[in-house]
Amino acid sequence: MAKSARLLLAACVILLQALVASAQSSPKPRARDLGVPFDGTTGPLNAITDIKGVEVGHTTLISGDGPLKVGVGPVRTGVTAVLPRGKNSNDAVFAGQFTLNGNGEMTGIHWVEESGFLSGPVMITNTHSIGVVHDGVIAWQVKRGVPDQEEYWWSLPVVAETWDGDLNDINGFHVKTDDVFHALNTAYSGPVEEGNVGGGTGMICNEFKGGIGTSSRVLDAKAGGYTVGVLVQCNYGRRDQLRIAGVPVGREISENTGTEIPLFPHRQEEVGSIIIVVATDAPLLPTQLKRLARRAALGLGRDGSYASNGSGDLFIAFSTANPGSDGKHGPHSVTMLDNEDLSPIFLATVQATEEAIVNAMIAAETMTSIDNHTVYALPHDRLREVLKKYNRLTK
Repeated sequence: MAKSARLLLAACVILLQALVASAQSSPKPRARDLGVPFDGTTGPLNAITDIKGVEVGHTTLISGDGPLKVGVGPVRTGVTAVLPRGKNSNDAVFAGQFTLNGNGEMTGIHWVEESGFLSGPVMITNTHSIGVVHDGVIAWQVKRGVPDQEEYWWSLPVVAETWDGDLNDINGFHVKTDDVFHALNTAYSGPVEEGNVGGGTGMICNEFKGGIGTSSRVLDAKAGGYTVGVLVQCNYGRRDQLRIAGVPVGREISENTGTEIPLFPHRQEEVGSIIIVVATDAPLLPTQLKRLARRAALGLGRDGSYASNGSGDLFIAFSTANPGSDGKHGPHSVTMLDNEDLSPIFLATVQATEEAIVNAMIAAETMTSIDNHTVYALPHDRLREVLKKYNRLTK
């Protein structure tokens, strides 16, 4: 088969996968569909992929039921990939990172902090699959790419994690290199699947089912018309801390939903983690992006988290502006916003983070796994009842 034909076939396969994923995800309601009020104007997709060039892909692994048998299952895990300039670009982006609480891991951030650049994707998985995903990204880059300007191979992938061991055979090491390749190769720029998908498959949020969520904000023309997008993998919090649109939803929905609350004894304490990825097309430098990453914490706080001692709250922000700023010798000319112009972007980040977390919980579905333990989804009807009680329901 000719090279051009192979490339065309590969493109058709990826497009088909994207269309299937879109069709599968479209019936799921999102927070706004249920009448949850949020501030700000969203992009067309209300997703991180509203940033031109950003692609998101998932590998979701679900198999087995009943008692835990390490190495066998049940399996409820996966991998999520966020590619700042898409899978076909080797161009780095300016980036900044922030750790709100450090009981977690995000590899590669020391070089992000030092250099101000993010090269390659941001990957999210479970805690004990960091290594295989890290190695898988390097293998994927070697297979697809070329040596750098110095003619040698070098990579420090950014791979982040949250712990899914309540629902997943986490010590069975079920994530493989092929799963990493699949998440990367099937990433696309359309609607983003949310809930029990990718790295978020086995996650729990505020004792309800958690997972992957996303949202975006578009600034008005006066503020530059820039877009901010956020993607989260949420796996934190006790039920009584959950707040949605300023309403103490977790305290209101405290009734037994089919199992004892809390589901697992260790969740009597505030445990768990969240990974937040912030993307923008605004021309920001690394120091400004670090400031942007910090603002994600305020959106997280709106939903009730206080970043306890046992949590891993790790955030990274990048800008798709200023292409070609890395990898070539000599001076570079870049554009940047004045610091005085950053406040609307900060606000957009807070708003999009708040909504992305709620979208993750709305999209997540009830899941039964190890020893037939069940984690129930946030009940949509009860959420609407509570919001109406506090005069916060929009429709």
